[in-house]
Amino acid sequence: MRSDSTWISLHSRLRLSQSNLSLRAIAILAVGLVCLSVSTRRAVAQQNPVIGSTDTRPNVIIVYTDDQGFGDVSSMNPDAKFETPNMDRLAKEGLTFTNAHSSDSVCTPSRYGLLTGRYSWRTTLKRGVMNAEGKCLIADDRMTLASFLRDEGYQTGMVGKWHLGMQFPGSPKKRDWSQPVRDMPLDKGFDHFFGIPASLNYGVLAWFDGRHAAVPPKSWTGKKPNKRHVDYRIMPPYQETETEARKRFKNTTIEVADDFVDNQCLTRFTDEAIEWITEATATPGNESASNAPPFFLYLPLTSPHYPVCPLPEYWGQGDCGGYGEFMIETDHHLGRLLKHLEANGLTDNTLVILTSDNGPEKSWKQRIDDFGHHSNGSYRGGKRDIYEGGHRVPMLARWPNGIKQPGRISDALVGQVDLLATVAELLGRPLPDEAAEDSHSFASILLDPSYEHHRVPLINHGVRGEFAITAGDWKWIAPRRDNDEGELYNLANDPSESQDISSDHPTVVRRLRNALTKIVVNGRSTSGDPQPNDTGHWEDLRWMEPSEYTNTQP
Repeated sequence: MRSDSTWISLHSRLRLSQSNLSLRAIAILAVGLVCLSVSTRRAVAQQNPVIGSTDTRPNVIIVYTDDQGFGDVSSMNPDAKFETPNMDRLAKEGLTFTNAHSSDSVCTPSRYGLLTGRYSWRTTLKRGVMNAEGKCLIADDRMTLASFLRDEGYQTGMVGKWHLGMQFPGSPKKRDWSQPVRDMPLDKGFDHFFGIPASLNYGVLAWFDGRHAAVPPKSWTGKKPNKRHVDYRIMPPYQETETEARKRFKNTTIEVADDFVDNQCLTRFTDEAIEWITEATATPGNESASNAPPFFLYLPLTSPHYPVCPLPEYWGQGDCGGYGEFMIETDHHLGRLLKHLEANGLTDNTLVILTSDNGPEKSWKQRIDDFGHHSNGSYRGGKRDIYEGGHRVPMLARWPNGIKQPGRISDALVGQVDLLATVAELLGRPLPDEAAEDSHSFASILLDPSYEHHRVPLINHGVRGEFAITAGDWKWIAPRRDNDEGELYNLANDPSESQDISSDHPTVVRRLRNALTKIVVNGRSTSGDPQPNDTGHWEDLRWMEPSEYTNTQP
């Protein structure tokens, strides 16, 4: 079993720089930077000739794993019980971010933040996740990473799990699958969509290609026992009616297509992604694929989220049971994608980013006991938690034409909400005032090894509506109950958040509380005019009075 001191030592080695911030510095970070003009909207520096020209714009691929923890990449975890050679390759040939965060500790809100550059708690979704069916959380007029790049001349494709809401034709008991699905990826900036509506335990499961499923989900099923993990399987045979399914399964029944099998997701998604890239880069005659218009691929995978269902050829690999096998399979499919880029001359000018939507599912505790594998790394908690293990996630970036000094490790504070502003800066394009309100570019980290990144305070959010704000090495978790004063941690000295020191630093707490209030009330954390949130004051804002919220009333 690895000792805590091993992880603390690793944490120290991974940090590029560790700031010992004075109270005055905290005040600047936590309050002043909220109001200052930040690099999110600035033009790209002239000394970056790779960027801004229409013939050198990079392709962009975001591989979004599901419930992969900080410790589930072998290059980031010296004691990992399985190997991820293709993720490790991204790290070796690119950049490892060790202080990267999803904007929430569960699925739907993190995906909203990544695609829009806006914190999801500003919407109507204050807690939890969405079902497969429902009004899409992304409003029709909201800029997304896909719509931004489409308008810049990119071909945009999404393959994988959506989980932001779709409008299906009819009701569960009276569907008309001849009609198209509405309010879905094709309406949010993507030219192409192949995938599933949500997680495999929600609502409707079928292989949707565009607005239709080739085999409509007209059968029914529920969760079946999983011999390789503690969770469940979604696999045939299926029941013909919901009534039959309810007799067999005590859990919620699911609409499913007869040809759908859970363990086919990774193969189907990777096959489709490669096929789409092939079509997107097809050029007349014998021209190289690198001469085609640039493309953006969003590839949100279903692993290692439940059901943990590795294909039989991966059984027995690694030393972490079915979960390790599933991560090994996930890494294999990443390798297939990277191999396709290399075979078609696309590697050098393609920015590949791999990251996860939140920390590891609660079975991470059992993996420690059974295998000595820490999916959450040295951090406290996992999926759903407001602690670091819930939202500090792996993030790897590779782009040979752009990333200087590959193999670097950056401990700069970055969020997935920052991706939209980062891509915009790489292209030298300003963002509208009413878009990407919480997106702060980290493009200079990629391009300049000596650049010291200072982000405005980052907000994180938990499944039960919890808030946390991080400025430099300080993290304050806002009150989660009435008569609660919150929790304060110095992540440089206490990365595992084991000692609440709020009573020792009341000035820091006060300043972080004020900064959090300002970010919430202004409707943005970037420079620009205040923007409205989508709702009025809600109960999770326990540290502030409703009267402080007046200028964001919708």
